[in-house]
Amino acid sequence: MSLKADVEDLYARYEDGLTAADADEDDHATLERFLESLEAGEVRAAEKSGGEWEANAWVKEGILLNFGLRETQAREYGGVTYHDVLPLRETADLGERGTRNTPDGTVIRRGAHIGSDAIMMSPSFVNVGAHVGDGTLIDSCDTVGSCAQIGENVKLGANTLIGGVLEPVEDAPVIVEDDVSLGAGCRVTSGFVVGEGSIVGENTLLTPRIPVYDLVDEEVYYGELPPERRAFQRFVDSSVGDHDLLPGGAYKPAVVATDVEEETLEAAEKEAALRDN
Repeated sequence: MSLKADVEDLYARYEDGLTAADADEDDHATLERFLESLEAGEVRAAEKSGGEWEANAWVKEGILLNFGLRETQAREYGGVTYHDVLPLRETADLGERGTRNTPDGTVIRRGAHIGSDAIMMSPSFVNVGAHVGDGTLIDSCDTVGSCAQIGENVKLGANTLIGGVLEPVEDAPVIVEDDVSLGAGCRVTSGFVVGEGSIVGENTLLTPRIPVYDLVDEEVYYGELPPERRAFQRFVDSSVGDHDLLPGGAYKPAVVATDVEEETLEAAEKEAALRDN
């Protein structure tokens, strides 16, 4: 049977009542093979098909199985004892592929893929099922949530949060496509898709609940930022602005998107050159 069929069969048994105490060696071998395939980038929690990102439900089922069919136990890493169902990911392969991770705080959980020629600055954290592409920078204090899909040559500015989406398994996770630059302090959550080549200003919140006012297409988008945009946070009038309890009015967050200007591209290229040194 294929890995997909094995995972789906195991998940069906889990839904029928299979527990961690009942799981046998063959079941755990399937879980290990699945995690290894995630780490190698052979399977992904979401993929682009026909121009749209779609979740691979069976992959998310496999991740859930690794929680449901394992016991929490004491583990040790770097002289620190912690308690979890999964160990941290082995990192011996990173240096072989030109990827750098600085000491004392770059944490990669099992089942996460880190591409070649990537950089992880400490402290930072990449959760199970996340896929980080080649040449991408994960800066200090960054979090990449479960199943998030980060493209190639992406820059995540310091203190950036990429949210995770595990359940429901049909929901696509956060997507950051190739060549995106997210400024320091950005937050991307709830399955939002950041289009290829976009540059997002610092402290911008991207979530499906906040509208994106695209001045290029003259459209309002929810849950996505079109490709090749320069985006930044702004505040617009709120419908509760005239309430007696809110003197001076009230405003709600919004995102404004425009064309990527030449000087913005040049600044991004200079940052990329510094990373390569």
